[in-house]
Amino acid sequence: MATEIKVPALGESVSEATVAKWFKKVGEAINADEPLVELETDKVTVEVPAPASGTIQEIVAAEGAEVSVGALLGVIAEGAVAAAPAAKKEAPKAEAPKAEPAKAAAPAPAPAAAPAAAAGGKANLDYPLAPAVRKLVEENNLDAAAIPATGKDGRLTKEDVLNFLSGGKKAAPAAAAAAPAGVVWTEGRDAGEREEKVKMTRLRRRIAERLKEAQNTAAMLTTFNEVDMTNIMALRNQYKDVFEKKHGVKLGFMSFFAKACVQALQEIPAVNGEISGDSIIYKNHYDIGVAVGTPQGLVVPVVRDCDTMNFAEIEKKIGEFGKRARDGKLTMEEMSGGTFTISNGGVYGSLLSTPILNTPQSGILGMHKTQMRPMVMPDGSIQARPMMYLALSYDHRIIDGKEAVTFLVRVKECIEDPARLLFDV
Repeated sequence: MATEIKVPALGESVSEATVAKWFKKVGEAINADEPLVELETDKVTVEVPAPASGTIQEIVAAEGAEVSVGALLGVIAEGAVAAAPAAKKEAPKAEAPKAEPAKAAAPAPAPAAAPAAAAGGKANLDYPLAPAVRKLVEENNLDAAAIPATGKDGRLTKEDVLNFLSGGKKAAPAAAAAAPAGVVWTEGRDAGEREEKVKMTRLRRRIAERLKEAQNTAAMLTTFNEVDMTNIMALRNQYKDVFEKKHGVKLGFMSFFAKACVQALQEIPAVNGEISGDSIIYKNHYDIGVAVGTPQGLVVPVVRDCDTMNFAEIEKKIGEFGKRARDGKLTMEEMSGGTFTISNGGVYGSLLSTPILNTPQSGILGMHKTQMRPMVMPDGSIQARPMMYLALSYDHRIIDGKEAVTFLVRVKECIEDPARLLFDV
């Protein structure tokens, strides 16, 4: 009896995905609920478990294929299938070249690279790299186009990258072709090193669509201010050790900014609203999206009901989201429904920027690098103070300039005097 493997429901408003990676090959055994195939949507990466135990009889949707919800991915058969013995018989042929190094006096690593080069041609980068392959390539700063590929249709596999790394040096480029008229290659480089064409991942395409949508639909403006981080840094230094000991998580600045934004949103409700047709929806809940950078692109998981959470709960949730985002384990629900977003470009060294709206939200706060600057104090003295620029991008269709400035000033006041967060003043 055969069991079909189909694309599961992918979440609200998501109907298509890209097959990123198969964890099993035809003929291999699989247990029920064991991860079988990885799908990449425009928001998250989803692992599809095996619906039954058995043997992979057929893979219908290969890696790189575009599939819809309910589409057939493959078939699982009970017990073994004919493809399994065939795969075992071919194994000695693949290992045959390993006997050649015994005749040659060349060092061991050099012959190891030769079979890899002979077994596969140049990688076909029209197909997106599987997450595990992409991670290996990026971590080792490799040129994917230069790695011999053995996967179907020229796809690069994890084994290809590992074999390439074990070779100890970059594979020699193919015979150089004549340069097109008017093009002069740089000495020591071939055409493939001067530029490469890589198909955008589904996530990257979705990010591009949403950012362009924000520019096209919102009357977006940005207002700026700066905040003195002296008091909040002193408070953090005073309590960070006991905080971590008690709660098991480090005390960062994001929880302070999340709490400050909630207080400002409660006073300026338009910043927490959104436009729906010719109406304005005012949100009475405070779900703060926190922008997280990953190798696949920017994602924004949502910390829900921030107004009811304490500092430790917010820090734990943000830390959990950050780890799971880098591992590609966030769910659709965790990245939906935010009412306001905070983006911290300061972790990358950004001194000043204009964040772009995360539609349909009407406001986003941009944090930046804390830098010592000379400041004129109320008594006329000049002191070096740790200063951070803040930027609020907002939709002018729903938020007036006065409201935007008032919101940002309120955040500034809460950060410069953290006691306001405790006493709600």
